[in-house]
Amino acid sequence: MDWFTFSIVVACLLISAFFSASETALTGSSRASMLRLRKGGSTQAGIVTRLLEKRERMIGALLVGNNLANIGASALATGVLTAWFGEVGVLYATGVMSVLVIIFAEVLPKTIAINAPDRISLLVARPMQWVTAILGPILTVIEGIVRVLMRMLGIPLGANQPLLSPTERLRGAVDLMHHEGGVEKQDRDMLGGLLDLKDLDVSDVMVHRTEMVMVNADLPAEELVREVLATEYTRIPLWRDKPENIVGVLHAKDLLRAIRLTGDISKVDAAAIALPPWFVPEMRPLSEQLKAFRRRKTHFALVVDEYGEVEGLVTLEDILEEIVGDISDEHDVVVAGVRAQPDGSVVVDGSVPIRDLNRAMDWNLPDEEATTIAGLVIHEARSIPDRGQSFTFHGFRFRVLRRERNRITALRIVPLPPETQDELQPRRVGRAFSFF
Repeated sequence: MDWFTFSIVVACLLISAFFSASETALTGSSRASMLRLRKGGSTQAGIVTRLLEKRERMIGALLVGNNLANIGASALATGVLTAWFGEVGVLYATGVMSVLVIIFAEVLPKTIAINAPDRISLLVARPMQWVTAILGPILTVIEGIVRVLMRMLGIPLGANQPLLSPTERLRGAVDLMHHEGGVEKQDRDMLGGLLDLKDLDVSDVMVHRTEMVMVNADLPAEELVREVLATEYTRIPLWRDKPENIVGVLHAKDLLRAIRLTGDISKVDAAAIALPPWFVPEMRPLSEQLKAFRRRKTHFALVVDEYGEVEGLVTLEDILEEIVGDISDEHDVVVAGVRAQPDGSVVVDGSVPIRDLNRAMDWNLPDEEATTIAGLVIHEARSIPDRGQSFTFHGFRFRVLRRERNRITALRIVPLPPETQDELQPRRVGRAFSFF
């Protein structure tokens, strides 16, 4: 009889181990992985998905089953040991069952499950579906009691307010997988760039008007063709009277086609073959501009501010580079603008966008208040610094190497060690330091 009782105790411990492993696996499984497997035809993945959709009932079934198994095993063991040793058998039963439950019914199964939650979830999916169905009436009563208690305590029912948005949680998951070695830096940057499109405006990626290549539409045909061919671009804005008055966009293919048809460069009318300019506001989100490019089947647009003044230009390539990184072809003039030095510092052109620098160096400089690295320094310094001035903020030391009039053209950036950042943090209070 005692051996039969001990067999029941062992069976209860195995059942408890099953519920412990199931709890860890199901609560730690990836809903995204299950959805993917479900679309691939996995029946078990579909069951796991349905269990996770009714998480409250699933947790109730796990806890009820686990506690019944543990209590049953402890009660039976206590009865046997009490019959053997008298009242002191209660102490023996408590000690023995505590060790057995903790090791074999809790720690061991949960450790196994936490190392492969998705695989274990698929294995326990169908048994847990049966358990949830069998315990359904009991769970309904328990859920009712819990809901009443929650109302009495003033806890809102069904409130699920995650700390981060779905986009930020996805970004965090990608960063974690990159940190663990599962995702390469290039792939992480591409996914991050795709997620950033809705948060970026056209002004964040446009080519500023000071760097635009434009041609005077009133130039003689020979000189105009020479200037167009001297550039590395295929679309050139044409202006008349003043550079701000853009009258068209000349495509190199249209120009060459016109030269072939006329047979005489002097007879080519560039303004006549130029396409009408397309103006877009600088505050338009990049995601909308990408849709607009696809809808209009064009790759080039001029950017204007709220007063209608031309601020720059944006192309489809500019937007795609935010996703995949720099795109260069055999005709591009490669100007890196970021030069790592042997001493660990980085020399950066002032016009380099902060986002490009972050992507190249895997840094995290803020780009909310400024687009270029020179703009960030001016914003933090609250002035236009002179050559030789240095500032410390955001965990980096910035030294101005060159300044041309009101523009910072080159800086040296030195990442500070963590201990130095901790020392400077209390003194900063949101302001930049100046060292001479």
